[in-house]
Amino acid sequence: MAKITKEAALLYHSMGKPGKIEVVPTKPYSTQTDLSLAYSPGVAEPCLEIEKNPIDAYKYTAKGNLVAVISNGTAVLGLGDIGALSGKPVMEGKGLLFKIYAGIDVFDIEVNEKDPAKFVEAVKAIAPTFGGINLEDIKAPECFEIERRLKEELDIPVMHDDQHGTAIISSAGLLNALEVAGKKIEDVKIVVNGAGASAVSCTKLYISLGARLENVVMLDSKGVIRKDREGLNEQKRFFATDRDIHTLAEAIEGADVFLGLSKGNVLTQDMVRSMAPNPIVFALANPTPEISYEDAMEARPDVLMATGRSDYPNQINNVIGFPYIFRGALDTHAKAINEEMKIAAVRAIAGLAKQPVPDVVNNAYHVNDLTFGRDYFIPKPVDPRLITEVSSAVARAAIESGVARTPITDWDAYKQHLLELMGYESQFTAQLYELARQNPQRVVFAEGTHPKMLKAAVEAKAEGICQPILLGNDELIAKMAKKLNLSLEGIEVVNLRHPNEQERRERYARILSEKRAREGATYEEANDKMFERNYFGMMMVETGEADAFITGLYTKYSNTIKVAKEVIGIQPGYKTFATMHILNSKKGIMFLADTLINRHPDAETMIDIAKLTAHTVRFFNQTPVIAMLSYSNFGADTVGSPVNVHKAVEYMQTNYPDLAIDGEMQVNFALNRELRDQKYPFTRLNGKDVNTLIFPTLSSANAGYQLLQGMHTDGELIGPIQMGLNKPIHFTDFESSVRDIVNITAVAAIDAIVAKKKAEQ
Repeated sequence: MAKITKEAALLYHSMGKPGKIEVVPTKPYSTQTDLSLAYSPGVAEPCLEIEKNPIDAYKYTAKGNLVAVISNGTAVLGLGDIGALSGKPVMEGKGLLFKIYAGIDVFDIEVNEKDPAKFVEAVKAIAPTFGGINLEDIKAPECFEIERRLKEELDIPVMHDDQHGTAIISSAGLLNALEVAGKKIEDVKIVVNGAGASAVSCTKLYISLGARLENVVMLDSKGVIRKDREGLNEQKRFFATDRDIHTLAEAIEGADVFLGLSKGNVLTQDMVRSMAPNPIVFALANPTPEISYEDAMEARPDVLMATGRSDYPNQINNVIGFPYIFRGALDTHAKAINEEMKIAAVRAIAGLAKQPVPDVVNNAYHVNDLTFGRDYFIPKPVDPRLITEVSSAVARAAIESGVARTPITDWDAYKQHLLELMGYESQFTAQLYELARQNPQRVVFAEGTHPKMLKAAVEAKAEGICQPILLGNDELIAKMAKKLNLSLEGIEVVNLRHPNEQERRERYARILSEKRAREGATYEEANDKMFERNYFGMMMVETGEADAFITGLYTKYSNTIKVAKEVIGIQPGYKTFATMHILNSKKGIMFLADTLINRHPDAETMIDIAKLTAHTVRFFNQTPVIAMLSYSNFGADTVGSPVNVHKAVEYMQTNYPDLAIDGEMQVNFALNRELRDQKYPFTRLNGKDVNTLIFPTLSSANAGYQLLQGMHTDGELIGPIQMGLNKPIHFTDFESSVRDIVNITAVAAIDAIVAKKKAEQ
């Protein structure tokens, strides 16, 4: 983990616009009409509707997606009572996390009031603004009373994250660690070092999950909390023991679980050695744990360890919980966050750690083999599935426990909404998957021994979008699947080089050599080629023994293109084939061509590309509005690539009079309808928004889509999508993620479905 310096931290918070969050308008505001609707006189109408029915505030205002992060600054991080204003950077940071992980808007509220009763009254006074209240950095024991009163007196969700966030995440980790250790929660002896808000809440939740109070020993700065000690507050009294133990060393001997929410370096190696077999150590003091990961592992190699740090396995991080707990509560317009919702979150988080880890998580941590076990029993904060799994579980619990005002009935639609909200998946992608699921096709994955291809095949099978066939050494694939904790059930593996595939290789060789006999091909040459994954896999599709083919992680495009032309061939009526990428963003769907195949297309090739592109856009149920791009506009330059584009446009407009296509034009005129219509009113695109861009060269097309990808736009990029081959052969590249490959698989499957329907007709 990079060392954070004082200078870097201060610069981060001060550079540009000071702070970390801002308010952004969500409605148009550029015209007088917009402003009249936003404020006076139009704003009176929703005001009157809310007066008649207060629940309509969720319909007409941001209340349903707005959380207050509220603190009085009495227990800020490990800094103590530094005051409300000094804690503001932390509250802004919490707001940032709410937004980036769950799409929830936040106002941070710093209340300069230490008296619990007055603090409660201040929060109650502003509560109508919000859909939920996140209490933060309030010292114990006042925090218990503040949360209790606000939960009783408000009709919106209230949660003190310092208490319950850590409790929920550590409970999920504890359930899984116990499973790995082969222990039951009702049997284990638990030592809790620390007696603040987090420690009390964690331990109470452990008891709710089955731990026995008599098996718990809690310590504070004075040692073991015993019943004979005077001056104990209500929370500490609940955990007081009458056992004759006084120190941490005495308490931990023979214990199964250590939970540290105290200070660094208080747990020694000897103490860890004295614990029961397969001890579970949650050393959560930050940044210095109660015992370092290295010291704990050296003392007991069988230890299952979690910390609060991101540079060691099993980080207990509240961001795994609070954004998604509030997301589920807000989406049901819940009146509270109750015990049922918290336990639902625990079980959802615990369950997620047992599922195969998505590619985006492995990439973030520079590994490819995260699987449930000692080093991974808590999901990583970057896991995109948290928002669907945890939010849905919390929302369902809110409904079932009776605190939801608005029920959710279509859970698949709700999960899709969450994915779209965070930009993890679009409605367009969901539609592709749904189409592919209607008739799953046999899709061959060329590089079955590549971890990404293997994961993609398993995921595509799980999504129900295809029947995968993996090419590669079956023993190696089985070993890799076991290492990655992937099930190959229902997935065919073909070891194309094995002697038992000799008959098929020879049959494919005869078919290919006869097909290309007039091009100098021989049977012997073709037979040698059948030991190559691209030749063999494409022949599976060519012969109808498979429906589609995915390749490209290992192979250069130039070689793959050559094989595709030899084995599959280009569709009649065309002299070339091409590819496109689809950019799906908040502004809509944009089709980009040709992004892969044709380096310096002449006019004839440009015509083929335009025809294929128009056909493919319709394939995706969109009406093509095509701008053919160049560096000049409508004949302004009479040499070079603009001439080829100009000729292609002329041909397309003559032969396809109903097609909205024009050019050549610069990209700014293509994308700005008002500018284009004002300066060039004669175009066939007048009054239309362009949704398809055809580039003049491969370099411009390739650079264009990679520029969009590299700049991390809000859009999803799908491709390359093959256009013009006789069979569904589709490409990836070595940079493709697992999700990219699954998306292409869905396209390939739909391509195969459409091809079959055409053949039947």
